[in-house]
Amino acid sequence: MNLKIHPAILEATRLVRNGSVLEATKAIQRALSAPAAADDVVSADHPQTADVATIEGAFRVIDPEARSGTGSFRERTYSKAGGIRDYKVYVPALHRGQALPLVVMLHGCKQDADDFAAGTRMNAIAEEHGFVVAYPTQSGGANASNCWNWFQARHQQRDGGEPSLIAGITREVAAEFGSDPHRIYIAGLSAGGAMAAVMSMTYPDVYAAVGIHSGLPHGAALDLPSAFAAMRGERSQRRRRKGREDASPRRTPPVIVFHGDNDRTVHPQNGDDLIAHAAGATESSGASMNAAAALERSEQRDRARGREYTRITYRDADGKSVIEQWIVHGAAHAWCGGSDEGSYTDPTGPDASREILRFFFQHENG
Repeated sequence: MNLKIHPAILEATRLVRNGSVLEATKAIQRALSAPAAADDVVSADHPQTADVATIEGAFRVIDPEARSGTGSFRERTYSKAGGIRDYKVYVPALHRGQALPLVVMLHGCKQDADDFAAGTRMNAIAEEHGFVVAYPTQSGGANASNCWNWFQARHQQRDGGEPSLIAGITREVAAEFGSDPHRIYIAGLSAGGAMAAVMSMTYPDVYAAVGIHSGLPHGAALDLPSAFAAMRGERSQRRRRKGREDASPRRTPPVIVFHGDNDRTVHPQNGDDLIAHAAGATESSGASMNAAAALERSEQRDRARGREYTRITYRDADGKSVIEQWIVHGAAHAWCGGSDEGSYTDPTGPDASREILRFFFQHENG
């Protein structure tokens, strides 16, 4: 039998399998609103397929009827004695005061909230799956390149500097929109990824999990020269000591790390160091110091949208993924699977946004 299937249906099926429910709905709506030409059908005996690997996910799918409309992208300013920062908040259309998760996104150098939102597509994903997104924006007066100052000691501590501003924005957004306090997460790219690592160490009580894309570990540098050295992958004696301190037994949020192995801006060694710190291993010997010994390690190599990747997963006794490292082969300094509507994105490879969200939604604080 040669069953005829409209290509929009095939496309919608592919999108659903990849977690893009909103795009699938739109594809079907477009098909229903326009007559199909005779040659606009594809035979089920000879289906067309795309070079897209299906990545597993654990999203809660929202009924399209409950998602009608578009959310709002709102501008805000946070002010306290330590400084002032603008930020933007995306609130999905389905929000009616219920306690939704909150995801805080920290942009990289030379970026802003709009650019980072476009490149990561995080607003569209928030509309699909029902969560609020906050985008703190670095001030040009604080850093001429709009970089978060992750490399300065005064911005690496709790209750001071930029960490206190980011935590303040997080709390302000959570209070305004009634976010679930147990499901607050933070992620960032490059300098934003490095600052996300700082936030995970200084405010582990606030964030249930952290995502770091092309970033560096907390305390990797103390000034601009050491920052450039760390970005080159050079290790100092202080960094080794800091690694041992970070590996000391204390609660840190679960972490997912993405890094391209062809990154010429932030050396991929930093991704390895982030995982070592998260797993509680010393940089000098690699010996386990705490609960890392009880974690089950697995490794998977696969391909997604034209790029191979290695995914290393550490699971706890309950089988839950608590540490993930994604090494994207051939990728440079860019958000994997992102949109070319934003800067520092690579449309190929695994979809970092969706994988980070999948990882986040496995974890709750408290």
